[in-house]
Amino acid sequence: MSDEPRLDPSLDLSHERSAAGTFSNRPRSDRRGFLRTAATSSALLGAGELGFLPRLRPVSAAESKLPADAVQFHADIEPLVRLLEETPREKVIEAFAAEIQSGTSYQRILAALLLAGVRNIQPRPSVGFKFHAVLVVNSAHLASVASPDSDRWLPIFWALDYFKSAQATDVREGDWTLAAVDESKVPPTHRARQAFIDAMENWDVEAADVAVAGLTRTHGANELFELFAHYGSRDFRSIGHKAIFVSNSFRTLHSIGWRYAEPVLRSLAYALLNHHGEPNPAQSDLGPDRAWRRTDRFVTEMTPEWIGGRSDPAATADLLAALRTASPEEAVELTAKMLAQGISTESIYDALFLSSGETLMQQPGIVALHSVTSTNAMHYAFQTAKKAETRQRVLLQNAAFIPYFREAMRGRGQVRDLRIDAEGETRSDGAPNEAGPSVETIFQTVSENRGKAAEQMLAYLNQGGQAEEVLQAARRLVFLKGTGSHDYKFSSAVLEDYRAVSPKFRNQYLASAAYLLPGAGDRDNALIARTRAALEA
Repeated sequence: MSDEPRLDPSLDLSHERSAAGTFSNRPRSDRRGFLRTAATSSALLGAGELGFLPRLRPVSAAESKLPADAVQFHADIEPLVRLLEETPREKVIEAFAAEIQSGTSYQRILAALLLAGVRNIQPRPSVGFKFHAVLVVNSAHLASVASPDSDRWLPIFWALDYFKSAQATDVREGDWTLAAVDESKVPPTHRARQAFIDAMENWDVEAADVAVAGLTRTHGANELFELFAHYGSRDFRSIGHKAIFVSNSFRTLHSIGWRYAEPVLRSLAYALLNHHGEPNPAQSDLGPDRAWRRTDRFVTEMTPEWIGGRSDPAATADLLAALRTASPEEAVELTAKMLAQGISTESIYDALFLSSGETLMQQPGIVALHSVTSTNAMHYAFQTAKKAETRQRVLLQNAAFIPYFREAMRGRGQVRDLRIDAEGETRSDGAPNEAGPSVETIFQTVSENRGKAAEQMLAYLNQGGQAEEVLQAARRLVFLKGTGSHDYKFSSAVLEDYRAVSPKFRNQYLASAAYLLPGAGDRDNALIARTRAALEA
């Protein structure tokens, strides 16, 4: 299976060093040597050889010793994390199939995936690239829980294999490891929250690291989510990955248990403080922070009535049109004005969803893809946050992100003048058309002509076709054809958000996904047969 994603993430996002004493890039010749030796020996076995499975023995807690300066996990999960870290890529599917057959639960394997990623994969210089091994865990989980029982393990096994690829990249680039927290600097309970806020406001990596450790030990998940949602949406650096990491990490923690939160949130805080090697944003007037300052002003002016409002499809169309030319600061102002006029947040989010889908049509690629996945993440944060101020900030910043994405697209080549609302309104009678395109035809066309496939999908849905058939076919094709993290991130986001869009605009939004979903004629990935063979052994 190729290590490369389907879309080339070539945008150079950052060049910032880690803070001394907090995170380590020390050479670890023991692990590099192990990976080289294991890779050589596994090549001799051959890809289909499963004879090693009966000889695999459990990894005991006593064997799971790490260098003294590396973060260590709870005893209940450390052996499984070490198994994932130390099993070579050529054997990891078979090794974890054996774990499943011996009774290891889905939640424990999901936890091992997330924790191995945050310990081994550096979220700098960009919260992307190899760090997608962490970002994609929740996407794989969403794909899994939405799938039939027969397919449910496939996204998880893909994520196991993908982690091994990212781990090897990290070893080549310096073998970074999340270090143990400096306990002598962890603030006391009554000071932890303010210490974290001060550190994040000052972009102080070392202070944030110890503060978040103290916070996680003494504060609840809801309070921490409010803080991280606030800072995850404040700047556009890393093309939306900060907001994505916030939502995906908390969503995965909800599935695996809060006891694993501390190392995950330490990694998250480290990621959120990335700023491209620029001057300290707290002391500078930088482009990626200007929309946030405009958001600050409007949040303080909003009245309590903003959360209500009326559904208004015309306002959705107006905001969609305005976002095609607005600056990030203008997008904040337009959205705040609509809220003040009593437009519902649902109508505003319809415009944000449609605008992100439209970018797919205009320039299918890595930037447009992240317009969709970051809107998915910020919509989740908007729905989940309890405080009105947090929700206001996330919504206004999500509006600002759309023009940021459009600016980034213009810097990468041609942006076609295609509009998601050009096909007109959807039919409301739901009458099927027997002569219309089938789901099989649509996804075959995806491999041949994506624009035509989008038209076919819209026609199918408008003529009363079953959206659930489209969703299930898309998921199955990701399992069969997907080759990179973006296939999972994108498909999980767009298929989830289909139901968040108002019915009037839902079909148009889903049809735009044809520009990036895998097609039936694409080449199968090599992992699917190996996974099934391992599980059936």
